[in-house]
Formats: sequence, structure tokens, C-alpha cells
Amino acid sequence: MNIRLNIIFLIIIAIIVTLLSRIYFLSIKSNTYYEELSKNNYINRVNKIPIRGIIEDRNGEKLAINEMGFSVLVKPHLSSYKNKEQLEKTIDLIVKNLPQYEKDKLIKEYKKNDSSYNHDFIQIIDFVPYEEFFSKYTILASEDDIKIESSSKRYYPQKEVASHIIGYVGKASKYDILNNSLSSYNGIIGKNGLEKYYNSKLQGEMGYKDVKVNALNQEIEILNEKEASIDNNIKITLDINLQRYIQELFTGKSGAIVVMDARNGELLAAASFPEFDNNIFARGISVKEWNEMRNDFNHPFTNKIINGLYPPGSVIKMGVGLSFLENGIKENFTVNCSGSLPIGNRNFRCWKSTGHGTVNFRKAISESCDDFFYKGSLKIGINKISHTLDKLGFGQQTGVDQINEFVGVNPNKEWKEKKYNQPWYVGETVITSIGQGNMLVTPLQIARYTSYIATGKLPKPHFYKANYEEPKELDIPSSYLDIMRKGMYDVSYAPKGTASRHIRSKVTIASKTGTAQVVSIPQSEKVRMKESELKYFERSHAWITTYAPFENPQYVVTVIEEHGGHGGEAAGDIASKIYDKLYDLGYISIPEQTK
Repeated sequence: MNIRLNIIFLIIIAIIVTLLSRIYFLSIKSNTYYEELSKNNYINRVNKIPIRGIIEDRNGEKLAINEMGFSVLVKPHLSSYKNKEQLEKTIDLIVKNLPQYEKDKLIKEYKKNDSSYNHDFIQIIDFVPYEEFFSKYTILASEDDIKIESSSKRYYPQKEVASHIIGYVGKASKYDILNNSLSSYNGIIGKNGLEKYYNSKLQGEMGYKDVKVNALNQEIEILNEKEASIDNNIKITLDINLQRYIQELFTGKSGAIVVMDARNGELLAAASFPEFDNNIFARGISVKEWNEMRNDFNHPFTNKIINGLYPPGSVIKMGVGLSFLENGIKENFTVNCSGSLPIGNRNFRCWKSTGHGTVNFRKAISESCDDFFYKGSLKIGINKISHTLDKLGFGQQTGVDQINEFVGVNPNKEWKEKKYNQPWYVGETVITSIGQGNMLVTPLQIARYTSYIATGKLPKPHFYKANYEEPKELDIPSSYLDIMRKGMYDVSYAPKGTASRHIRSKVTIASKTGTAQVVSIPQSEKVRMKESELKYFERSHAWITTYAPFENPQYVVTVIEEHGGHGGEAAGDIASKIYDKLYDLGYISIPEQTK
């Protein structure tokens, strides 16, 4: 009996606890939920979308701005059968005043976004320029079923100048929106260049306005408000006047040019050729335009400053020379260059078939003697050369504020084993020592390494001060650097210097030329064909990398002309004119005694 009573009492207690729990949930716990739900019925949050920040050059000239205009929206719930005529009438009025738009497409856009749950006006035209729309404003804005809002569209006033660096915005994809919620409101996001790298800064932060509304969705009271951010602009290190001048110099050519402050890594100009007008992406590129650019053998889409991978040719020789000195080869090391070096079944030729005679470090740089580097490389091996070049920034990103920077290839035994599962051969050491074979670099890597040769510090290239880092000191003795600097001076001014006939400037320029082969030369060819006799796409790439003034290094200019032939001849004059422009613009100061 007692057991039965205990069971009954337990059942009664369980029922009481259940009822009390339910009462608590309905009266207290769920109150918060339903209160929030209720608020959603009478409080609307109106988002305030920030205007995208502008991009300016170092002197305040505009590189990316917002063109002002209007968007057109239509009242919701007009797509039902009974409102069909009203919708048609409304769209007809819009098309009559804006004949560039097609009625069927506007109706389709409207229906795609209309639903019984949506009480907001539906945007069917995202942007009409101010000057095109202003005369139509009164007509359309007076209609109850039409709403006109201010809108903006990205515009690049410099057009193709510095297009790879500035980048462009485009319509936000579903993937973009997943990773950046603000892009779902403004509909755009940075797709390339600085527009993408600094998208978070440029797009700003959303504002909002919480508004109490009645059953008809009419505004009664503003409850809370936060303004969208306005501190979205960035001023970069480019000088667009210098960039424009460089573009004129390089008309009709393909390649890249970098102008960098050797002391801190600021990029005054960085051009990849051919360029393209970023506005075609902001307004929407046509299929014809896309196919023309995609099929261009000169690759206008590629930002060759950071994504162009080239054999460096002889411009790498200062780095290889530093490796010789770091690894026990004495400063007075000389070789007798007879024009070729036989190894196994192959004859490794110097570019000068008659040879350079007795060559030391300074002469090897000045006259670009290949045999000097062949023989030095055999003394220390590829791994030690690769180690020094790694310190100088090869085979790694420079850290510049651009997206998807390539690292290039700084080959060694381990690299080849991993990539090809093959051993390293001595002939590969020899060919790598003159910047051929598997070695690949970007123009920006060469400019950065040249800055180190000039100043003894390795800077981080950058376009925006937020990306600045203090230049790094490396453990390479300054006496070694002095040898390379003197050799680079002789390249420009010694009688047999490889650029001596082409360097002509108001400032004293230290330089190094390079001719990077695109196709190999058969061993059977005794006399090499002239570059001008080769087919265009078989001609060597022409390099020159420089710094100036020699007495007080301030700036680096690196030029690569694709299929340009010999470096000094193709690029020496261009580099000279850039330094003259830097002088004329007031960037370079020259001590009185050297003017």
C-alpha cells in the first residue's frame, strides 16, 4: 500500500513540476522572445551604406572616385495578376524617360525580387549618371509607385594609367558576400589591385537608423541612429604624373617598370604593360572586350610587376658575386675568360665569343663576363648561391600591398629533388649563376634587391604607409657591397661597360644590364644570330636595373622590356629619361660639386 501511495505522490509531484515549468516558460522565459518578435513588427532598421573611399596619389590627384547618380526603385507587390497593368504602366514610364533600358529586362528584374514578404521598394536600375537623369528626376520622382535614390558608381579618371596597381571593383559574388556582409548591401567589392587589398578600409563601416513604424509601414519615430563611416580614403605613394610619363615612354612595348625609393620602399611608379582601362570592369565588360584582352599574347591582364616571372639574366650577377665573397672566394679572385668553358659534352659560352681576358669582380660586373660566374659558381656550388639569393629576397614574396604576389624560383638541389625527383647537375649550377635555367624572378624582386645593393638595407616595397616596415639589415659586409657598386658604376661609365653608350642623364647612375634568353642556343650554332634577326617572341627579354645618384643613392629604376633584345640598348635610354624626370620633379637632390 505504501509503495502505491509513494508512486501516486511521485506522479503528482512530477505533474506539478511540469506545469510550473510550463507556466514559467510562458510567462517569463518566452516573454523576451515574443517581445523581440513584436519589436520586429513595428521597428525597422534602415541600413546606411557608406560611400566607398577614394584613392589619391601622393600629391592628392584622384585615382579612384565615385561618380554620382541615381537608382530607380519600384513599389512592391505589383507583380500579381490584378496589379499587372499597374506594373506595366510604371515600367513604360521609366523606359520612356530612360530609353537605354529594355522593358522586358526591367520587369524580369522586378519579379525576381518581388514577394509577399517584401515591403521595401525594389531596385530595378542600380545607376544612372547624374547628368543623364537630372532632367527626368521630377517626372519619375512624382510617381507614387517609383522611388528615386542617390547612387554612386566607381570611376577611374586616369583610365589605363596605373590600372594594374589601382585595380578595380566588380559585382559581389555569392562567395564574396559570404565573406563580406557589407558587399550584399552595396553590391560591389574590390576585385584586384589596391581596390581589393584595401577593400575593408575603402568600403568603410555600415551605419543604421532604427525607425518605429505603424501597420502601414509609415515612419513614426527615429529610435536610434549611427552614421556610416566617412574615413575611408587612402593616399598612396604613386606619383601619377611620373607614371603617366613612363607610360608614354613605353608606348607600344610590353614589360614592366618599377621606380622605388631605395631608402624606405615607397613605390613612386609601378607599371605593367600593356595596361587596360579599369572602367570597363566598373561598368561591365563586354564579351568582345573580354575576348580581345584574353587572347592578347602580351597578356594585359597580368600584373607583370608581381606576377610576371622572368629569367633575370645578368642582373642577378651582383647577388651571385656577393655569394662568392660570402663563401670564401677572395676579393682579388680573377679568371681568364677565353670565351667558353667546356663541361662534359657541353660548351658553356660567354656572351663575348673572343673572351674578356683577365677578369676580376669589378670587370665581371662592368662587362658582364659570364665565364667569371661560371668558374666562381663551380667553387662554391648551387646551395650556397641559393642561400645568399634567399637572403636578398628571391624565391619569396616582397610583401608589397598587392594580391597574389608570385614568389618566383630560387633553385637548389632540394628544390629540384622535390619538384622533379631528379638530382642536380653541375651544368645547372653554371647556367643558374648567370640568371638562366630554372631561375625566375619578378621585376619587383629585382628592384628590391637593387635597393639593397645601393643602401645596404633591404626595404619592403609598399604603396600605402600602413604597409611600411623598417628596412632590414643583412649580415653582408659593406666592403663586398662596395665592389658591386663600383662594378655597376662602370657598367654606365667605363669604356666597355655594357650600358655606357645608352646611359645619358643629369644624375650619376649605377646600373646593371641583362639579356635573358627566351629560347636556348643550339651547341651547333657557332655564331649567334642577332636579336633583330630572331622572331619577335624568340627574342631575349631586355633588363636594366639601376640606382641613383651613385654618390647618394635615393631611387631605384628597374626596367624589363619583353623581347627587347639587349638590356643596355633597349632599356638604358628609358631608365635615363626616368631619372631626368625624377630630377625635374624635385625628387632627386644632387650635391653641388657633382652637378
